[in-house]
Amino acid sequence: MHFPVKKFFSYYKPYLKLYVSILACALIGSSLTLVFPLLVRYITKDVLVGNLSTALNKVFWIGGLMLILAIIQNTANFFVDYKGHEVGARMERDLRSELFAHMQKLSFRFYDKERTGQLMSRITNDLLLLSELYHHGPEDYIKYLVRFIGAFVILIFINPLLTIAVFCFLPVLGVFSLYFNKRLNKGLRRNKERIADINAQVEDSLSGIRVVKSFTNEQEEIRKFNRENNRFLHSRKDTYRSEAYYFNGVETVIQLITITVIVLGSASIVNHNLDLADLITFLLYIGYMIEPIQKLTHMSTQFQEGITGFQRFMEIMNLKPDIENKPNAMFLDKLSGEIEFRNVCFRYEEHLNDVLQNMSIHIYPGEYIALVGPSGAGKTTFCSLIPRFYDVTDGEILLDGMNVRDIDLQTLRKNIGIVQQDVYLFSGSILENIRYGNPSASDNEVIEAAKHANAHEFIMSMPNGYHSEIGQRGVKLSGGQKQRLSIARVLLKNPQIVIFDEATSALDNESESIVKESLEALSKGRTTIVIAHRLSTIRNAQRIIVLTKKGIVEQGTHDELLIKGGVYARLYSKQFELV
Repeated sequence: MHFPVKKFFSYYKPYLKLYVSILACALIGSSLTLVFPLLVRYITKDVLVGNLSTALNKVFWIGGLMLILAIIQNTANFFVDYKGHEVGARMERDLRSELFAHMQKLSFRFYDKERTGQLMSRITNDLLLLSELYHHGPEDYIKYLVRFIGAFVILIFINPLLTIAVFCFLPVLGVFSLYFNKRLNKGLRRNKERIADINAQVEDSLSGIRVVKSFTNEQEEIRKFNRENNRFLHSRKDTYRSEAYYFNGVETVIQLITITVIVLGSASIVNHNLDLADLITFLLYIGYMIEPIQKLTHMSTQFQEGITGFQRFMEIMNLKPDIENKPNAMFLDKLSGEIEFRNVCFRYEEHLNDVLQNMSIHIYPGEYIALVGPSGAGKTTFCSLIPRFYDVTDGEILLDGMNVRDIDLQTLRKNIGIVQQDVYLFSGSILENIRYGNPSASDNEVIEAAKHANAHEFIMSMPNGYHSEIGQRGVKLSGGQKQRLSIARVLLKNPQIVIFDEATSALDNESESIVKESLEALSKGRTTIVIAHRLSTIRNAQRIIVLTKKGIVEQGTHDELLIKGGVYARLYSKQFELV
């Protein structure tokens, strides 16, 4: 996969001035670190071997200088630590906002394939690790490279031969690091995939916890979770094995460097090529050379995790929505509600059969249409094509004589309201959930919509009225109450086209009757399409369209279709017999 370097560094741009200040402070802090061993060398080599009567005074002056330098160094390091983390957090926020906004644009096809837990892992865990790289990466590399290069230059001046001997170990260290970095990168990417699988499993299980408990399948869910958990453990074990080889190999090389310095340095003292003060200084600077090597190798894990997180981030960002506006898309204020299907074909995937084939139908503004037929005939698909949740494979759909592909998506969807069988309510208050239909609506407008949806009475009976919390997915409400809130939400939206997708099929008779009244209030003056499971609820439809896998096989009023004695009549009589 090609790594987008320009894109990676573009996230520094809003904070460039601040980050340059952070890097400058990192440079100052690292440079001052190199001064202290030189001052120690000066004391041990020059001050303490000269006139001891004046030595103490010089030591105090040097100590004072060391204190000033320490204050400057620690102030610089504090700025780096505090502001560096702040910049990292801001960049993480920017990345997360950009990713979430992009996810909002992606089409239904994407969400048909992806699991929510996997996407949550990308938007949380991956970006947290990436922000650590953004914050620590450049500043740590500058800090430790300055120490490494500075220590090397100083060591060359102290003893070139001993410095060259030390550097003979570095190519070994470089090759060793490159080899294990590749293994670590693969392992860390696998770890991210495994933890995403765990998130997906947890999200799936906890979202369906009522189903789990109703079927007493807790042990089955534990088994599935443990399977994913164990896969993650095995993945981590492989990564830890590579890390152990890597880090212990680096430590071994560092120990060999230290032993070499001690042995060769001592031999140089014996041969009068080095004095004790220089050896002490050399050992101190070897520490400053070794620390960057240790830190940079340990940073490789952080680097790999961050880069892997960015690659996974870009995998989503590079996805293009299936459904997009044309460059010259039309912005319309209000549609009249005329709908026409012209030879429409649709399939969900290229390798699958058509769900709809050569379908043509004309629905007039304000007409009340009912769609009936067996499961799998394409009723929900038919309705999903109107607001362009999916695009037709062949043919075209016209609204007010305009191809839906030529209409701006927001304009299109603002004119269409959908009431589904499986109502989704957000965690929060009743007021917030109804206002979701029109975020700018006043409290009075929300209440008015609730009254029209026959929801006001039950809302006012709740402890906090419209401010009552309904729990995740409206768990504190009954099915009928949730449906009425969803109808109120669509009423507040005030669309010209309304689609009811089997909105009453899961309700008891009393709830169905109340919701049916609410649906009738919503459908007044609007083009209405009802997907009906209970055929008794659509007797008053102006036109009933019977849809099977062969396409539209019948259409007419309830009475006309009963007289005809075809598919609708058989469906109706069978349902009546069951009742």
